[in-house]
Amino acid sequence: MTNTLPVAIYSFPAYRAQGDKLAQALQLPCLNIKVHHFPDKESLVTLPEQVAEHAVFCLSLDFPNNKLVELLLAVKTARQQGVKRISLIAPYLSYMRQDKSFHPVEAISQQIIGHWLGELFDDLITVDPHLHRIHSLDEVIPDTNTIVTTAAPWLGRFVESLNQDVILLGPDEESLQWVEQVASVSGARFAVATKTRYSDTHVEIHLPDIDFKDQHIIQVDDVLSSGHTLARAAELLYKKGAAQVDVLVTHALFGEHALQTLKESGIKNTYSTDSIPHPSNCIALTELLAEKVSMLIKG
Repeated sequence: MTNTLPVAIYSFPAYRAQGDKLAQALQLPCLNIKVHHFPDKESLVTLPEQVAEHAVFCLSLDFPNNKLVELLLAVKTARQQGVKRISLIAPYLSYMRQDKSFHPVEAISQQIIGHWLGELFDDLITVDPHLHRIHSLDEVIPDTNTIVTTAAPWLGRFVESLNQDVILLGPDEESLQWVEQVASVSGARFAVATKTRYSDTHVEIHLPDIDFKDQHIIQVDDVLSSGHTLARAAELLYKKGAAQVDVLVTHALFGEHALQTLKESGIKNTYSTDSIPHPSNCIALTELLAEKVSMLIKG
């Protein structure tokens, strides 16, 4: 290749602001990928004419179906341009929840999408992937350099910056790994509830046996999707006399009606990282991601 850049951040429209900030932090060129949607939602993807030998795509995979197709089109076109190495920064990694088949011939989407991403990308960086029975992302995306990092220290520093006496609560057993780390950084007390899920919108929460009366509670979790788990826990906390209940999450998915569900439960504030663009974003992951990309480039 002639007149090429050694390394560049490739920014998609859905994650443009974060891509630009990351490029600035790394002092790398930022090349903008253009995406046009036709009336039937087909995507037309146009790569920049400038080419990098190492392309670092930056795109979080919330509401993923169109984005996955757009990634496929972009990667194949970049390879045709002569790009030698393509990395993906996907702070939120989709299709990780379905890691086993619960009914005959039910697709195990984690394996299928994971293997597919592994075929496309040489490297993948993600933040707090939603893994259940799988302990390592290498099991999901084999033969690819996967780098998993956590936003927990940044959440902890945010809690510390509030300068308030709070109790951190994980809404279920799976949240222990995050709430414990956030507590260790912030110095706040923490506890974990238990959960039984009957459907996407029907959950039963059991609070730990501690005194919540007149306390400020911040629920900590990796993903906020429907909001039903956090809302149900908030309702129980208020019944126990809690003074205020907030929410702090890494990935603010916010499905349909999620915000209304949280408000109706009495949750006052919702805080999130910018892994997914949302009005609740108050914690930037730029520094965290820049550190991992820098290590990747230096090899």
